[in-house]
Amino acid sequence: METTLPKSDVNSITQDFRNFILEDNHPCIMANTVFQMDKFYLHSYEKLGSKKTAQALREDLKDYISNYDFDSKDFESFIAVFPEEEVINEIEFENLLWRQLQFLHEEDTDVWDSTVSKDPEDPNFSFSIGGKAFYVVGLHPKASRQARQAPYPCMVFNLHLQFEKLREMGVYKKVRDKIRERDAALQGSINPVLEDFGERSEARQYSGRKVGENWKCPFHHK
Repeated sequence: METTLPKSDVNSITQDFRNFILEDNHPCIMANTVFQMDKFYLHSYEKLGSKKTAQALREDLKDYISNYDFDSKDFESFIAVFPEEEVINEIEFENLLWRQLQFLHEEDTDVWDSTVSKDPEDPNFSFSIGGKAFYVVGLHPKASRQARQAPYPCMVFNLHLQFEKLREMGVYKKVRDKIRERDAALQGSINPVLEDFGERSEARQYSGRKVGENWKCPFHHK
């Protein structure tokens, strides 16, 4: 676990996330495993949706990629937390998330991961940074879905490769169905934006808000 916060704040924020995932029995069993095994890397940033944050986040993600064991079957997450950011509603958070991803992309000097599309309207789209594809999960206190109501606004970066490994191991559908079952038990229904990779652009899932059929992703490849 790494962060730029003072140690006392690190401990407090980390405990808040542990409570959110473990004590509150979060429906995502992969998130539970990540926190149980301490396989998460937490970094804090001052402002969500800024160029300054993009510069720091890019360096932290590149370090994360360079230290990642690509032969491991363990699931882990990189968590970018914005403890001082106050989000009014889901639309504001969605706008800030995509603004941050746009700035992050513009800071990136590596080529887009060739295994995924750079077009956010393409069913095979996935965000790429440092030459690696990531599935991005946005969470914040004002989310309508309880599973997305993290104690602080944050963006969780999960390497896409990890989901492919689950498929190779033959457990992807089992894990997916279990998560959806637990999500339905928590809120009475599964998140309506969730779809399998390749069915529809995963960009629609990043912010967690239920977007309409005419929603257009604001992200543009440079």
